Amino acid sequence: MPCFGRPVRLVWRKRTWRCAEVECTGKAFTEQYAKLARPRALLTTRACWWAVGQLRREHASVAGIARQLGMTWRTVWRSIKPLLDAMAADEARFDGVTSLGVDEHIWHHVSTKPETEGGRGPKELTGMVDLTRDQHGRVRARLLDLVPGRSGKAYADWLIARGQAFRARVQVATLDPFHGYKNAIDDQLEDATAVLDAFHVVKLGTDAVDRCRRRIQQEIHGHRGRKNDPLYGIRTTLRAGAENLTDRQRERLQTAFAADERHLAVWLAWSCAQQLRSAYRHQHTAEGRKIAEKVIDSFPTCPVPEIARLGRTLKQWREAFLAYFDTDRASNGGTEAVNGLIELHRRIARGFRNRDNYRLRMLLIAGGLSSPHLK
Repeated sequence: MPCFGRPVRLVWRKRTWRCAEVECTGKAFTEQYAKLARPRALLTTRACWWAVGQLRREHASVAGIARQLGMTWRTVWRSIKPLLDAMAADEARFDGVTSLGVDEHIWHHVSTKPETEGGRGPKELTGMVDLTRDQHGRVRARLLDLVPGRSGKAYADWLIARGQAFRARVQVATLDPFHGYKNAIDDQLEDATAVLDAFHVVKLGTDAVDRCRRRIQQEIHGHRGRKNDPLYGIRTTLRAGAENLTDRQRERLQTAFAADERHLAVWLAWSCAQQLRSAYRHQHTAEGRKIAEKVIDSFPTCPVPEIARLGRTLKQWREAFLAYFDTDRASNGGTEAVNGLIELHRRIARGFRNRDNYRLRMLLIAGGLSSPHLK
């Protein structure tokens, strides 16, 4: 390990014994000490675990660790990869999972040429995250796995590979509004409650307001928003929660809505989005559920087409939408937090070429791998 900011080289003079007996099959054997270093290793075991700890806790890059050790990137990665492989192969890391989140992300932005032809394969990966609460009711999200593809089949195949015991333990499964993942949950997690993520539902409401604003803008002015257009001036304020608005912002909204009677459609859309948001913000989940049920019943008949479309979407997801209020506010927030860590380390590494290396790195930094050496 580095000492006083400088690389340290350990010199080990190994003794080699040779047997003169004719019947000896070994003939020669060299001194080994597994606790110090693995056979033919270039880094000591302690240095390997130090490097793993730097990756996980200090957000270090492999290249930065290599500089501190006075070695090359390839030497460092080849030294620590067996440790990561062993931890990833340990099925015990899936024990105790009762709440499961799923989300997709893009791991590269180049050609989707198959890996067999030298490419990086599909851009999309599906990530599974443990969202189980601890004894204090807190969620300490940790990444469980990354599989190629963004589809219900990719998720279902992973669930099947985990076994019946794992699937039977899962009680809550959170997801974004994607029917592929919902079908996998219905097929493989029959006893689990599917919960639609609150953040994405609120985002659907905000997007509906934005689409309504742009439509009214085009109908009135025949062009996209410009600096002096009333609706364009409040575009960012419309995305904020009503409880967070200042008096000045409220006044700007009222002025913009009153500028033209056709702007009332935007006001109605904004009011509906705020009603949807209030269901999640209510102090009592029972009252929040009543608001959510009212949203499902009233939005599909709203005269604003964007809100009516949102209402039909929520009606399709009715059970998963309302499940939020019956599962102690379960959400996919921990999954999004893990995605944030993944994006951070992808930027630190300046991108990845090998999907297996990518999976191991992200499992390490997002808590999916465990070992006494990492505590």
